[in-house]
Amino acid sequence: MKLNELKANPGSNKERHRVGRGHSSGSGKTSGSGTKGQKSRSGVAINGFEGGQMPLYRRLPKQGFTNIFAKNYSTTSVGKIQAAIDAGKLDGKKQIDETVLVASGLVRRKKDGIRILSNGAIKTKIDLKVTGISAKAKEAVEKAGGKVELIVVTVKPVVRKKPKSNA
Repeated sequence: MKLNELKANPGSNKERHRVGRGHSSGSGKTSGSGTKGQKSRSGVAINGFEGGQMPLYRRLPKQGFTNIFAKNYSTTSVGKIQAAIDAGKLDGKKQIDETVLVASGLVRRKKDGIRILSNGAIKTKIDLKVTGISAKAKEAVEKAGGKVELIVVTVKPVVRKKPKSNA
């Protein structure tokens, strides 16, 4: 088989219906849009409009809220760290911090920090320095003889000044 012999399966690519090509085509003159009114014209997008009836998205109750202060952590597990040490991607004798985890490819990006979870087991004595760690993961690392240091990120509160009045 050669590249010039490649073609789509029969019936997989359907040709589009060309509208506005005479009344004998079945979609001539008004091109299937009927006559007059907003929907017969171009540039119409009435998403969610139900003809004057209260739309569904307004009839349903609001639910929950989004915490604007929530942290978005990248996660990995002690099992994956052990596998990376066994594969030679990480050096268990040196301190493993967030930049080392990203450089080894264990975590794609740092986001608001890296949190270690307890999936899997760890046998190597390691020195971790991360933003967060679960209680079971911390227990597993310390049971293997390692130690965990947490990075404390302090955020200064924003102080807004009151606008001066012209009075």
